[in-house]
Amino acid sequence: MAGGFGGPTDGEEFEAKITPIVVISCILAASGGLMFGYDIGISGGVTSMPEFLREFFPVVYKRQQIPGLESNYCKYDNQGLQLFTSSLYIAALIATFFASYTTRVLGRKMSMFIAGIFFIIGTILNAAAQNLIMLIVGRLLLGCGVGFANQAVPLFLSEVAPTRIRGALNLLFQLMCTIGILVANLINYGTSRIKGGYGWRISLGLAGIPSLLLTFGALIVTDTPNSLIQRGKLEEGKKVLKRIRGIDNVDPEFLEILEASRAAKEVQHPFRNLFKRRNRPQLIITVFLQFFQQFTGINSVNFYAPVLFQTLGFKHDASLYSSVITGGIMVLGAIVSIFLVDRAGRRVLLLEGGIQMCISHVVIAVILGWKLKDQSNDLDKGMGILVVVIICSFVGSFGWSWGPLCWLVASEIFPLEARSAGQSVTVCINMLFTFVIAQAFLSMLCHFRFGIFLFFAAWCLIMTVFVYFLLPETKGVPIEEMSDVVWRQHWFWKRYMDDYEDEPKEKGYA
Repeated sequence: MAGGFGGPTDGEEFEAKITPIVVISCILAASGGLMFGYDIGISGGVTSMPEFLREFFPVVYKRQQIPGLESNYCKYDNQGLQLFTSSLYIAALIATFFASYTTRVLGRKMSMFIAGIFFIIGTILNAAAQNLIMLIVGRLLLGCGVGFANQAVPLFLSEVAPTRIRGALNLLFQLMCTIGILVANLINYGTSRIKGGYGWRISLGLAGIPSLLLTFGALIVTDTPNSLIQRGKLEEGKKVLKRIRGIDNVDPEFLEILEASRAAKEVQHPFRNLFKRRNRPQLIITVFLQFFQQFTGINSVNFYAPVLFQTLGFKHDASLYSSVITGGIMVLGAIVSIFLVDRAGRRVLLLEGGIQMCISHVVIAVILGWKLKDQSNDLDKGMGILVVVIICSFVGSFGWSWGPLCWLVASEIFPLEARSAGQSVTVCINMLFTFVIAQAFLSMLCHFRFGIFLFFAAWCLIMTVFVYFLLPETKGVPIEEMSDVVWRQHWFWKRYMDDYEDEPKEKGYA
């Protein structure tokens, strides 16, 4: 066993070239992340626009117009306003179970296409919304798109990418997500200056561009060899494997995928199979990584960055401008992650990111506790700049660690027979706690005041300890060899792997 708690990284690497078709396919598929990021970023800016609030949330709008009516921490505490943001994620949670079926039976490509259709319809309803119901229905349809995209895209990227750059290509999804957030912040900054009160419609309507990109991208790309072989299309699967690897001798990888597919077909109940002892380590890791990701506090910044900056005393334009800065830092963080993930490994980035986020939360809490009171705000310009710098430190560290790597690790650790169901659980848990944070953050900010950042700091410390002791390193391990190379040799999880020898042969595990 190499590497202490991290575990081994010495799996057999199959011969493969980095072909143009792989790069182009991954970029097109990763556009699903662009749509996801745009949805995350656009809601915060729109909910801070006075025209939008006056039309759909007049109670919140009134609070903005009368200084001193509410505590600085409670100006935006409104369940309806939070529902506008969070409704997307409860829909994504439900949609992911249907997406699991389509991803397994119809393929990764078709699931991405369905996601694009949901995105297009939801965007039209949001941009044309005449009342709150129409607005929420549009968000629910966008949520269905998120559920299908987040189910299919990470699997597509992990299965198409050569082993040695699997991490970097998989993280294109997160890079696109952060670019989507940045673009949304830039658009919000521009549309907020439009006279006439319709700027928010443009912000919501421009989501149609990444929607169309994902839809047409899904039509262009070919499905993954793993998916084709799993669905019995052996010749087509082998042909695709040769194209994406750029070589003729793909027999070793083809036979490994074929064996994994044979085992997968023996499984009649994929979700029940997840709870078998041999899949318990992957399931536990996946659930906790997605839970922890949301309790870093990142989405309190992503969803409500302009609102949060206004709470801190920034003017409307300044708050949107600050959101653009933090969005740009997150894009840089994702680029750093792409560069380092297959060099430094997953564990190092997660550990460093957890520590840096914890420190950032504590510093912000100290500043707010000192300077921001219920009815007064002593934040001067210098202190305001410091707050932005610390928040940039936070989102940057998230951008190269817990943001992309939770999705990457979850997409690569399950065996083929449990991969689609495992990805469903990944998306489900992520969307569940994204919904919780989106629905509760403004209320928590109102009641906890600056203590909300200490709350998130404590979770950052806990998740760092979790990674140190329980997360094995998966860098450089072929995706179909995880069980033998990673889990069997981990100091804690190896006790669950005896189940492979104990399984009856008719289940496909001799």
